[in-house]
Amino acid sequence: MSSYLLLMLAGFIAGAMNSAAGGGSFVSFPALVFTGVPSVDANATSTVALFPGAVSGSWAYRNDFQSFEGISVRALLPVSVIGGFAGALLLLFTPVRTFDFIVPWLLLTGTLAFAFGPKAAAMLRRSVHIGPSVLYAAQFLLGVYGGYFGGAVGLMTLAVWSLFGATDIRAMNAAKTLLVGSMNSVAVIAFIVAGKVFWTEAILMAIAATVGGYAGARIARSVDRNRIRLFINGVNVTMTALFFIRAFG
Repeated sequence: MSSYLLLMLAGFIAGAMNSAAGGGSFVSFPALVFTGVPSVDANATSTVALFPGAVSGSWAYRNDFQSFEGISVRALLPVSVIGGFAGALLLLFTPVRTFDFIVPWLLLTGTLAFAFGPKAAAMLRRSVHIGPSVLYAAQFLLGVYGGYFGGAVGLMTLAVWSLFGATDIRAMNAAKTLLVGSMNSVAVIAFIVAGKVFWTEAILMAIAATVGGYAGARIARSVDRNRIRLFINGVNVTMTALFFIRAFG
């Protein structure tokens, strides 16, 4: 019972974080691991649990989907889906012990991307500009990362697009929500077919994440966005440190 309460609390916080700024998997995935779910299964279960929130987010942006500044969302969609499927298969074929070793580094990558991604992209944009072929290759790699783990993949996506010259943040956010959701959709199917989902845990977290997503949207309207990002950065750093201690301590 205490484990289920912890998972529901984690799901609520993860949903609120995703709704406010992102990074919810930094709470949902560790909570599953710390309650005894093997890491690969925990990653799969976390993806399934948070997927309904991604679907609702895509629906909320349904009137904003459009190509922008030379970027075709229709062209990026299949690239993202193929990358997400490849990443999900890669996860399924990764031994648990190997994934346990990789996880702290994945968390560190996501933590750094969330903390410094926007500033780093702004600095690089002054001197770096990528072409269409590099954009599609980068989108495929983002899809692989999204299907395999996915922490802060949304921010990474926005950073890559900014190097292509995209500046319409409303259209970018809409497209990002759709493409990240598409990566997750094929990953969810792969994880379900492979039998990697702990359904009781996934359902509890999904319900709590849905409630948390609504609460996060309300909080985001009334609380300074820098404070929200500071809180999420603190969560990300804490979870990353705990997994490094778990793996190497």
